[in-house]
Amino acid sequence: MKIIVVGAVAGGATVASQIRRELPDAEIVVYEKGRDMSFANCGLPYYLGNEIEDRSKLVQASADSFKERKEIAVHLYHEVTAVDTANKSVIVHNHLTNDTTEENYDKLILSPGCKAVRLPQLKGSDITFPVRTLEDTDIIEQHIEQYDVRKALVIGAGYISLEMIENLKNRGLDVTLLHRSERLLKTMDAQFLPHLMNCLKEESIKTQLNDEVATIEGRTVTFKSGFSEDYDLVIEAVGITPNTDFLENSHLVLNDKGYIVTDEYFQTSSQDVYALGDAIETFYMHTGAKTTVALAWGAHRAANLIAGNLAGKIKAFNGLLGTNIIRFFDHAIASVGISEAEAKEYGAAHVSFDQYPQARYMPRSHPMHISVYYDKETRQILRACFFGKQGVDKRVDVIATAIIAKMTIDDLKDIEIAYAPPFSAPKDIVNMIGYRAK
Repeated sequence: MKIIVVGAVAGGATVASQIRRELPDAEIVVYEKGRDMSFANCGLPYYLGNEIEDRSKLVQASADSFKERKEIAVHLYHEVTAVDTANKSVIVHNHLTNDTTEENYDKLILSPGCKAVRLPQLKGSDITFPVRTLEDTDIIEQHIEQYDVRKALVIGAGYISLEMIENLKNRGLDVTLLHRSERLLKTMDAQFLPHLMNCLKEESIKTQLNDEVATIEGRTVTFKSGFSEDYDLVIEAVGITPNTDFLENSHLVLNDKGYIVTDEYFQTSSQDVYALGDAIETFYMHTGAKTTVALAWGAHRAANLIAGNLAGKIKAFNGLLGTNIIRFFDHAIASVGISEAEAKEYGAAHVSFDQYPQARYMPRSHPMHISVYYDKETRQILRACFFGKQGVDKRVDVIATAIIAKMTIDDLKDIEIAYAPPFSAPKDIVNMIGYRAK
């Protein structure tokens, strides 16, 4: 059996490795259009912030190591430009030689990922960069070192934007956040926005909200508001879009945003074509609603299931919850479940309160902010969001587990949380969610 994997990094490299374990005799070929096949995407901002000092720790595997240890052929700088599902073939362009070949497959696995959205008004600027790949990161690091960067503008207000703000600030740079509205970090419930704004203020991060870039000339950025400022570095983190243009004539079904439609087995509309990673449409475990989630857990779970399914160990995906967390200086922000907008569309009930995550008398104890949405009739937990300095990861993980176990919001009263003053309270935040729900 010949299996072609399009794209490496988290999804493609992991599924290829998992398939090798399940099918030791299969021919596995990976085509990756970039320079690096497997690296820690999520660690890139922390390398730029010098928190991760050794760059090699970000590199998880190489084409040579895959060939030597796993007998998997990885071709870097090879871009799949078209897929023919009728003839079970792909067109591959070698960027090193400029040659194009047609390759046949028995099974095809798509892991093309997403690319950073670039602002047209910044095109041609030599101080403006996205942060999506290790190659992007190397270019930014070189720019910072070569030009003694002191002042940075970060455009956008999502995960990457906030992580870059934190890390550039920790590196000693003067950082400004630019966003076209006042609504920052959409994975966070809107009621926590004042707390996030306080964090920005405490860390002396300048904010330019309800504004956008109009033009850039050299180091001078002029905003639509008319304000101008000079910067040494501009980070574009305004969103992502799926790398699926090459599937235009493949007859594979894409959704209206270009994401690959898959079923519970990660199979596409073509019987022998599977897909995983950031570029697919998947579904929520607890509601069944369609969603797209660019997080690592889903890609790794999909890799395991696809490999098993190819080996005849058929198992369906249960769906995901989009559980996520971000550190922002000395705070953490986490959420699980459907979005806040989706919860409101459901007409969900809402419980919200503040509570100390450990005994209030403990040194450095700080209140946590809690927001939970649940179904009024079934009492099913639909979404939870937490903002605080301590124990945020613990609470969001407990709620994720409760949703998977189909526990109601009232059942949270019965979860016995480990108690000692440094860790929790006799009635923990998780218990109080259940007690406070009407």
